[in-house]
Amino acid sequence: MDYQPLVVPRLPKPAPAKHSADSRYWRSFKSPVFVKEYAPVTSIHFALSKPHRYAVTAATRVHIYAPRTQKIAKTVARFKDVARSGHIRADGKLLVAGDDSGLIQIFDVNSRAILRTLDAHKQPVHVTKFSALDHTQVLSCSDDTTVRLWDVPSQASITTFTAHTDYVRAGQVSPADPHLVLTGSYDGTVRLFDARTGACELRMGVPGSTPAGAGAGTPVEQVLMFPSGTAALSAAGSILRVWDLVAGGRCLRALSNHQKTVTALAFNTGASRLLTGGLDHMVKVYDAATYSVVHTMRYSAPVMCLALSPDETHLAVGMSDGTLSVRRRTPKASEGAPSSDPFSAAALRAGTFESFLGGTLPAIGQPRVKDRTRAKPRGDADEFKVESKRKRRLREYDRLLKGFKYSAALDSALRKQVPPATAFALIRELVYRDGLRTALAGRDDVLLEPILRLLLKYVADPRFGELVCEVSTLVLDMYTPVLGQSPTIDALVLRLRRKVDAELQVQKDLAKVKGALDMLFAFAALSA
Repeated sequence: MDYQPLVVPRLPKPAPAKHSADSRYWRSFKSPVFVKEYAPVTSIHFALSKPHRYAVTAATRVHIYAPRTQKIAKTVARFKDVARSGHIRADGKLLVAGDDSGLIQIFDVNSRAILRTLDAHKQPVHVTKFSALDHTQVLSCSDDTTVRLWDVPSQASITTFTAHTDYVRAGQVSPADPHLVLTGSYDGTVRLFDARTGACELRMGVPGSTPAGAGAGTPVEQVLMFPSGTAALSAAGSILRVWDLVAGGRCLRALSNHQKTVTALAFNTGASRLLTGGLDHMVKVYDAATYSVVHTMRYSAPVMCLALSPDETHLAVGMSDGTLSVRRRTPKASEGAPSSDPFSAAALRAGTFESFLGGTLPAIGQPRVKDRTRAKPRGDADEFKVESKRKRRLREYDRLLKGFKYSAALDSALRKQVPPATAFALIRELVYRDGLRTALAGRDDVLLEPILRLLLKYVADPRFGELVCEVSTLVLDMYTPVLGQSPTIDALVLRLRRKVDAELQVQKDLAKVKGALDMLFAFAALSA
């Protein structure tokens, strides 16, 4: 009779901690690099052009980092006061930044030379940004309650918006229309301005309104427009609001997932996910379609700003204690491959007729090359194919069991790559063969340690608990006389005892809860 290999029963697996696709994606941002600045990091901005260098504003300097090395490539320190809102133009050649003296300066990124100086503001300038569509225009928002749109070549202010009544510390030029400007102020309002008329076209949030209103007078810390330009987001206190700009500034949603003030807003490349950072040390990721939180990241200090690189390989977060955290993700090879979807954005932009057909047209007038691969020979229908049965190779522990080497078979099953179900199936087989004591006998502290670690790890697992108790009792009976000779074995036995005591306490508590529930259900049945 041939030897029958060890049969490993299929045991119910404990429910794993389920991570959604979003959670797995954002968890792939690993290996954080921490850089300590001298003051709170107030602004981070990635250049849209490769290699996607990013500007970090802290204290009186703007550092430009290289994403591959995470080292400072350039430092701009020609500021009279605390620097604010370092922003790199889309082509990566110019940098604009303001400071607390009200001065706005435009620098050449490579030479760090000052190209333009804009000095109309009289109080700190907290927002300076290049227009997304018109690269010759710069937006600035100041504590003097004014918002200005500048023409860089002429160094002149195109339009000045004066509708706000308090500090303006959030603003953005519409990514869909270079004439529309969205701003948020400490007067509790979010306003949409038109640079052609200089007037406020929409006002969202009235100071002193009820909490159900748009802002209830809470200072607006950040604003962000969707790429389509039809909707916008604002952060006032711990509340994140979504505004419909097409419907006259109607509030669509109000989200309160942060415990403290929200200080940073950012989209991913496709604007399908929204990232928010707050003073509660949290960075939350929202699904932009449902506005539900799909992932949360915790940091060591209040978050002041955050940015995601255009290729979504770097996530940079600036904190109030001066720490800059940069997490990196290695993109998969499939992400860089061209899409095979005929209706993908790349295919539609190509404008080829073949893309709509889902394939390529046959090459007209070009010679065809015959396939030189030979077809596999096929036999007749009446032929019989004689095959020799291959013997199934036995695993190492099966070969040792077949040779009645019980101790070596147990050692083989205790290796890291062997699943616990297999190890305990082998132990049960040794119990059936009355060979468990033989397998456990004559071991020193080095050979006994893997067994105790296995028992310690799975003593509270309901799949193996009964068998673990039997093996533990046998091990203690055999090795009690030598306890105290090895500190490692003594520590493992002590941990095993504590874990058993803790599990017994849990079972007692569960019994109490079960009894209380039985009483409640019985009372409910009598009442019905």
